Amino acid sequence: MDGILYLTDENNKKRFVQIDIDKYGGEYLQDLIDGLVAESRKNEESVPLEEVLEGLKEAGKLDE
Repeated sequence: MDGILYLTDENNKKRFVQIDIDKYGGEYLQDLIDGLVAESRKNEESVPLEEVLEGLKEAGKLDE
């Protein structure tokens, strides 16, 4: 794929990816990173929205 380079280990197993930022930077790259972050957090405990909003109000970061 143009602009994508796979780097392999000594056993020729794909290990890393280099992405041409000039070609795929911006929106595409941010979407990829967002997906990776979401995947890494999928087993974290969730917090109800009402609890988050209340905490923000108490911290003065959200109007009443």
